[in-house]
Amino acid sequence: MEEWKSYRLGDVINVLDYKRVPLSSKERESRKGVYPYYGAQGIIDYINDYIFDGEYLLIAEDGENLKSQKQNIAQIARGKFWVNNHAHIVESNGKSDIRFICYLLNRMDLSGYITGSAQPKLNQANLLAMEVCLPDLATQIRIVGLLSSFDDKIAINNRINHNLEEQAQALYKSWFVEFEPFKNGKFVDTELGMIPEGWNVVKAEEICPINIGKTPPRKESKWFSTNVKDNTWVSISDMSDCGTYINASSENLTNEAISKFNIAIVPAGSVLLSFKLTIGRVAIANKDLTTNEAIARFVTDGPALTNYLYLALKDYDYSKLGSTSSIATAVNSKIIKTMPMLHPGIEVIKEFACVVDGIFEEIRKRQKENRILAGIRDSALPRLMSGECLPFKAC
Repeated sequence: MEEWKSYRLGDVINVLDYKRVPLSSKERESRKGVYPYYGAQGIIDYINDYIFDGEYLLIAEDGENLKSQKQNIAQIARGKFWVNNHAHIVESNGKSDIRFICYLLNRMDLSGYITGSAQPKLNQANLLAMEVCLPDLATQIRIVGLLSSFDDKIAINNRINHNLEEQAQALYKSWFVEFEPFKNGKFVDTELGMIPEGWNVVKAEEICPINIGKTPPRKESKWFSTNVKDNTWVSISDMSDCGTYINASSENLTNEAISKFNIAIVPAGSVLLSFKLTIGRVAIANKDLTTNEAIARFVTDGPALTNYLYLALKDYDYSKLGSTSSIATAVNSKIIKTMPMLHPGIEVIKEFACVVDGIFEEIRKRQKENRILAGIRDSALPRLMSGECLPFKAC
C-alpha cells in the first residue's frame, strides 16, 4: 500500500515562465484573433497567434485574489494560447498530474507563500517552495478521473449554454436590429436610427424601474459574511463568469446590514448591469438578491421583459454614453437611467418572448444542473485530496 508523501512543488513540476510574453492592450488591439490570451485569472483577450500548444497549468502570480481566494488561483489551459507575465505556466516533470496539482492548489491555504500587501504576489521561488502532499502518479490520475467527470459535464453544459445564448442574441438582432419580421412596414427616423413606425426610443427608466446597489462601510467587517444563508450581495467580479443567471456571490450581507443601511433587495428576474470601471456585464438575478453600487438593477414585471432587456443590454453600444475620453469613469447612474433604448411595445416583446423564452429556460436548467454537480464535486474533493476516500494513507 503506497503512502502519500510530502514534496516541494518544485520537485514535481517544471515552470515555463521564461516562455511568457506580455502584450500591451494596444498591441493586442492590433492583433485580434481566435487564440486565448491569458492573465492571472483567466482569458482576458483573443489574439492572432499563440506561444503554447497542449495542456498546461496556469497559476496566478499576482492580484488580490491570491489573498481572498474568492476565485480559483489555478486553472488548466488546453490547446493553442498565449500567456502574459501575470500567470505562472507549469507542466508536469513526470512525477505529478497537473490536473491533480490544480485541484490541490485551489483548496490550499496560500497565505504563507504570498508577499506584498497592496499588490499580493506569489513569486516563482515561493511557488516552487510550496509543501504539497501527493500519492503516486497512478492514484493522482485515479482521483482526477473521479473529479474531472463532474468538471467535464459542467464544461459541456457551459458550451451548450453559450451556443443557446448565441442563438438568442441572433434572434434579438434579427428582430430589433435588422427588423427582419417588420421589413414590409413603415419606418421612422430616430436618434437610434430608422425603426418601425409605432415603436419608440425611450429612457431606460421608462421601460422599467431602475435602482442602484449599496455597500456598507468596508471597515466594519460585521456587515459582511461568507454564510450562504445570508443575503447574496453581487459585485462586478461575481458577474465575470456567472453565466446568464447569477445565483451566488463571493460575499454576502447580514440581515442587520440590510436593515441598518436600507439596502434594497431586488426580486428574481431583475436584470443586472455593471456600469462602473467595467461597463456592460449583464446577468439575470436567479433569486432575490442585492448588489453593490457599481451595478444597476432593472426590476422587470415578468420573464418576457426580463429576457428582452437582457439581450438588449448585452447588445447595447455603451461607448456612446461617455462624455470623456474614458468610458469607464464617464458613466454614472443618471446616465444609465436615461440612456436611450428601443421600446417596440409590450405586444411585440410578448411575441418575441414566445420565440426565446424556451431558450432561456434551457439555459437556466443547465446552470442549475451545474450547481448541483459542483456541489457534489466540492463535497467529495477534500476527502479525495486527503486520501480519505481511497485505500491510501495521506501525509
